[in-house]
Amino acid sequence: MEKLRLHQAQMLIEEAGKSKTAGEKFRTPQEGEINVELFREVLDELIEAEEFIYSSRPSHKLNNSEAKLFCDKILNVRSKIDSILSDFGVIEKESVEEEIKKLSEGLLILTSKGNFRKMISKFGVDSQRIIVAGVPLEVEDMKIINPKIPDAALGAISKKIEHVKNDINRKMDSLNLEKILVIIEPDKASELLGERAKEIYNANVVALDNLKDLTPHEFKNLISRL
Repeated sequence: MEKLRLHQAQMLIEEAGKSKTAGEKFRTPQEGEINVELFREVLDELIEAEEFIYSSRPSHKLNNSEAKLFCDKILNVRSKIDSILSDFGVIEKESVEEEIKKLSEGLLILTSKGNFRKMISKFGVDSQRIIVAGVPLEVEDMKIINPKIPDAALGAISKKIEHVKNDINRKMDSLNLEKILVIIEPDKASELLGERAKEIYNANVVALDNLKDLTPHEFKNLISRL
């Protein structure tokens, strides 16, 4: 059984590693080092994808949600195989910005400061997929952030919150986005933003001590795990 599964995995690797475009040429492999951890991830993803073969018997037809899960796994495999092949010079290695651009295509990023938006945009994320929330997502959270805030100010803040939420919903629909990532520094206002986003949108939340020190490679690794 183990040999059969390995053979199936090898066949899927061959399919996943095929040229993306008819005009792409594979180069002669050069000396390099195998990324063993990445190769193990490829095998694990393929074995997980293989389960769809058994669960979809006898027709092997998948509904929309099943097809998405299956194809996501295959696309993840394809990306990882491309990375392995590029390590041996078989294909040209993409810039980290290009990799981030692809990885972030289905992602809406919510952050708390405008300078974070500029930085993430320079990494390769489409600026249309980044929202700066200068207010919390629930008006009562302002009382936690600033207990002395006058009630009269809450009306204007409530309107700003509504605008942010409308912006989130509009972008999720119009850009066909699937996930929300909240990337923040660990201060009270940002933590409340992350908590509410997780509660309302089932968002992924990442808190980093110094966002300004985040590198493109670290950011790529971060979003590749979502």
